[in-house]
Amino acid sequence: MAVDLNKLVDKAYADNNLGDLVAAPVSALKGVSDGDAKLLKEAFNITTVGDLGSNKYFTAAAALVALNNAK
Repeated sequence: MAVDLNKLVDKAYADNNLGDLVAAPVSALKGVSDGDAKLLKEAFNITTVGDLGSNKYFTAAAALVALNNAK
């Protein structure tokens, strides 16, 4: 399955492998500013894409959305 990473991450990170993207700063995600990243760190101690993806609050919210969309 091919994924167009250009839609997900900033241009500077588009050629990175998935392991590097997971370790990248959360601001590597398209649409997440350095200011957003600072607030995520302050509120949830999130500094990397991996931290964001595995945060219990964000994964719970994603699960709720998926369940609602599956009905």
